[in-house]
Formats: sequence, structure tokens, C-alpha cells
Amino acid sequence: MGDQRPESEPDRLLRLTAGYVLEHGIAGLTLRRLGVAIGTNNRMLLYYFGSKEQLISRALLAASAGYPALNSAISALGDPGPLADRLNACWARIASPANVPFHRLFFEVFGVAAHQSGRFDEFLDRVGHDWVNQVTGYLRADGVPPADAALLARELVALWRGLQFDLLSAVETDALAASHASAAQAFADRCARAAAAGEAREVGAAREAGAAREAGAAREAGAAQETGAAQETGAAREGLARAHPPA
Repeated sequence: MGDQRPESEPDRLLRLTAGYVLEHGIAGLTLRRLGVAIGTNNRMLLYYFGSKEQLISRALLAASAGYPALNSAISALGDPGPLADRLNACWARIASPANVPFHRLFFEVFGVAAHQSGRFDEFLDRVGHDWVNQVTGYLRADGVPPADAALLARELVALWRGLQFDLLSAVETDALAASHASAAQAFADRCARAAAAGEAREVGAAREAGAAREAGAAREAGAAQETGAAQETGAAREGLARAHPPA
């Protein structure tokens, strides 16, 4: 016997809700109808999840757990090899045919969230930042300066979102892969230029700092020499005064 804990009631309801919305979507969804379908009632759903919007947002996260290729897509940027190849590997995972049900649900929820302000703010915030933050981290690890990495990451995620939409519009996957490969190479070239420019700025700043330190040291040495000369002159005067006291 394993040491696996029994599934809690909220987890069970979340799992069943995820399965339901993946199959039926959220158009016209009511908690009463959902409760009947998954063997509970709307009062219990509100008790555990607070609102229909929070339930759907959490169900979307729970649903994504069933799509390992999608969940691991961004991590391909951490693999070895040229950046363009890693980008194409990311897209291949995102575009896997197995992910289509999740893409369909994702864009349905996104459309409702964008159209009805306040209903899915948590979802919109997560959509706007999760992938961008992950990509930013990988680009910075490749040497892209922070500001450039954040800007380029948002552009890349925008590209992926657009291609996901095309994927649902029945555009051939080979055509999408070719479009992505072309964009990925151009993107990788921009990242390389940004990294090189950032390195050049760092080298220039280091040289300027070194020159400033050398100039400071030279000024200190000159001041020390002047002080030493003044002290020697004063000592000589004192010696002369002692040797030839006033009459």
C-alpha cells in the first residue's frame, strides 16, 4: 500500500470542474448546472471556492496540470544549444495537438475576461505575467540585459499567443512551424545583439571606473608628493633658523 493521501473534497471538485469546462467550455455555465454535472450543489461550490470566477480560474490551473508538454514548454529555453533551436522546441511543445482542448478553453476564458472587466482579474494578471517572467529569466541567463530581456520576452509571448490563436483557426501546423522558425531566428539574432551591446556597456563602464580609480590614485599621489615637499621645505627652514638664530 502506498502512502498516498485521500483526495480532499475541494480537490475532487476542482478536478471534476476542470474536466467539465474542458469538455463543455464556460459559455452559459452556472454553478447549479455544474453542481448537478459533478455531483454537488452550488452552495458547496461557493463554500469552497468563493465565486464562479475563482472556481474557473483555479480549474484552469488544475486543467493545465493534465498537459505536461504545455507546462514544460518554457523550460526548453534552459536546454543547451542555439537560442533559435530552443525557441522552436518551446513552440513545438506549445503546439502539440494534445494541447488543443486547453488552448480552446484558455482563449474562451481570456475572451470573457477581456470583455467583462473585473470578473477574471486574477486570471488576466497571471496570463500577462507568468510566461513573460519565465522567458525573461532565461534570456537574462543568456546574457541579455534585464531591460532588454523583459521587452523581448513580452514580444515573444505575444508571438506565441498569436500562433496559438492560428492553431485554433485550423492553420496547418507545418505552416505555423515555418513561420515560428523564421521569427525565432530573427528573435535570437536580436537577443545576441542585445547581449553583445550589454557586454560592451559593461566593459566600457569597467574601463571608465578603472580610469577613474587610476586618476584618483594619481591625484592622491600628487597631493602626497606636494605635502611631502612642503614638509621638507618647512623642516629645512626650521633647520636654518636654528643654525642662524637672530642676533
